[in-house]
Formats: sequence, C-alpha cells, structure tokens
Amino acid sequence: MGRTVAGLRATGRGVLVTGASRGIGRAVAAAFARQGDRVAVHCSTRRADAEETLAALEGEGHVLLAADLADPERVLALATEAEEALGGVDVLVNNAAVMVAHPPADTSYQDWQDAWRRTVDVNLLGAAHLSHCVARRMIDGGREGRIVNIGSRGAFRGEPDHPAYGATKAALHALGQSLAVALAPHGIAVASVAPGFVATERVAGRLDGPEGADIRAQSPFGRVADPAEIAAAVLYLASPAAVWSSGTVLDVNGASYLRT
Repeated sequence: MGRTVAGLRATGRGVLVTGASRGIGRAVAAAFARQGDRVAVHCSTRRADAEETLAALEGEGHVLLAADLADPERVLALATEAEEALGGVDVLVNNAAVMVAHPPADTSYQDWQDAWRRTVDVNLLGAAHLSHCVARRMIDGGREGRIVNIGSRGAFRGEPDHPAYGATKAALHALGQSLAVALAPHGIAVASVAPGFVATERVAGRLDGPEGADIRAQSPFGRVADPAEIAAAVLYLASPAAVWSSGTVLDVNGASYLRT
C-alpha cells in the first residue's frame, strides 16, 4: 500500500479524517487527497456537507463514513469500516469537535453538566477511543502509522465562554503526548496542532460582525488563519519527515498567543 522499509511514503496512504464535513476537516481531507492519498471523510450529522467534501476530492478510492463519536460502539465500527474501505488506515486525523457555549455565570447547573458531558464525550473520549481502535489495527497489521490531533490555542489561552472546550483540547494534547511515547516502539508517531482563530463556516458570523476586527487584531498579521494553513501543518506532522516531531504540540496561531 505504498510503504517502504524506511517508513511510510508521503502518498498512497489510507487517511481517516473525523469531522470532515466542512472547515478544517474539509481542508485536511482535500490536502491529503491532493497528494494522492485515499481519504475516509467522517461526519456525524452534516451528511450533505460531507457529501460535498467527498465529491470535491481529487483522485480515487475515497469514502464517506458516518458515526457519532460519543458512542463507543460506533467508534469501533467506524475504525473497522475505514480499515475495510481504505485497505488499511495509515493516518488518523482527530479533528471532530463540539463547542457548546456555557459561561459559568450565566449557565444553569443542568445545562453546565450537559455541555461538559457532550464535549468530553466527543472531543476527548471519541478521539481517545478512535485512536485506540486505529492504533491496534496498525499494530496488529505490522504497519507504521501517524495520528494527528487537532487541538486548540484555547487549551493554553483559556475559553471563558466554552470552558469544556478548552479543557478537552488541553486533554487532547496530553493524550497525544502519552500515545506518542506508548506507540513509538510500534512505529506510530503522534502529534497535535493547536490552531488559533480559523475562518470556518462555524465562526463566519463572528468574523463578519462587530467583533471581527478585534478577532483579526489578535494576530500581528492582522488576520485569522485559512483552513488550508492548518491542513498544511497536519500534512507535515503526518509525513515521514516528521517522525522526530512525535509528541509535539505545534502552535499554528499567527503569533496571536506565544507559549513559554
């Protein structure tokens, strides 16, 4: 399937991208397809958008798969379906996430619990369970592989209106580092990207509204990221050249937040 003794080739791989209906996930799926990989486009509820993503992909061998990542059994089925459809998953991109507003001063206790439960189930447990399922198949098949997590600047900067989102993204970064150590003996590299504000459909209203100028001013470049810029970072971390970057959390935020 396009592998070499030295490791994975840059093209001809099976790639599973979660949350690929639109935004960052769509850009990531397109970038892998453009370089010759076969892509499984995952969606949860936005099937029509996912079908648009699938139809626009270059090359052949792509597939659309639907699953609620909050359901562990569906996660297991998703890993199996992707393995069969692609002839093996060489790269997993954990991109799917939910972002439910629940500012503590204005949220009821019941709504607070619901927001945390849904966010943890998808953003953290869904990614953790899918990583386990995919990694075990890589190991059992004797295949090297890559797992790339889409984290967030909010893991470091804070998300006051979406605290569960910030917390789960921080946990996702930590999960990636733990898996990087655990899976390295099996030739599986794991890394994360931490984007800042990205121009996606989900935030178009904010960028076009009164706060748009302030959001762009967060970066000294005076703009927000294009989804393709996040996809470029994912491509690098999933490439054979990036094996020694396993365990890293790569900031992709246009110098809008600098960690020390």
